[in-house]
Amino acid sequence: MTLQPLTKGQLLLKRTFDLSISILVLPFVIIPLILLLGMARISTGAPGLFVQQRVGKDGVLFPLYKIRSLKGRYHIDIYAIQQSETRFGRWLRKSKLDELPQLFNVLKGDMSLVGPRPDVAGYADRLEGEDRIILTVRPGITGPATLKYRDEDQLLARQEHPIDYNDRVIWPDKVAINKQYIENWSLKRDIYYLWASVFK
Repeated sequence: MTLQPLTKGQLLLKRTFDLSISILVLPFVIIPLILLLGMARISTGAPGLFVQQRVGKDGVLFPLYKIRSLKGRYHIDIYAIQQSETRFGRWLRKSKLDELPQLFNVLKGDMSLVGPRPDVAGYADRLEGEDRIILTVRPGITGPATLKYRDEDQLLARQEHPIDYNDRVIWPDKVAINKQYIENWSLKRDIYYLWASVFK
C-alpha cells in the first residue's frame, strides 16, 4: 500500500495548531529565553544564539535556531561534541531547553511543533522513493522519533563507531518511525507527543 501525504485540510489544521500554541507560549518563555541566551554567551564565549542550516519541507534548507551549548565551531562526531560541551550546555541539551528558539522557526513557517527532526544536509535530502514522503511535512521540534531517541548522544557515545551506527541503525529507524507518523497522523497524536516531550 502506497503511503499518502497529509491532505491540504490536515496540513492547514496542523499549521493552525502550530501557530496557536506558539503565539500562546512565546510571551511566557521570552524572558527565560533571553536569560538562557545570555548565560550561553558567558558559558561558551560566543553568541548565545546558534544558527545552522537544516533540511526542511520539500528538501529546502532553512536556518534552524538553537541556544548555543558547545564551544568552538567544528563538532564532527559525538566525541567532539562531548569535548566541546560546557556544564551549562550539557544541562541545556539534556533538558532540551536549547530548542526553545525554534518556536520562532515555527512562527516563520520553517518548522512545526511536531514532526520529523530536521537534519543537516546529507540525510533527509538524500531520501529516495517512498521515503521522501517525510519531506512533505514541516520538520518538528519534537515527534515520535525524537522521543524514542531522546538519549541519542549517550547511545552514540557507547558505540565504537558512532557515525556508522547512526547511519546503519538510528537513521533508518527514524525514517521508518517518521513514515508511520505521517501515515497515522492526527491532531490528537500531535498533542500527545507535545505532552510526552514536556512531562515524560
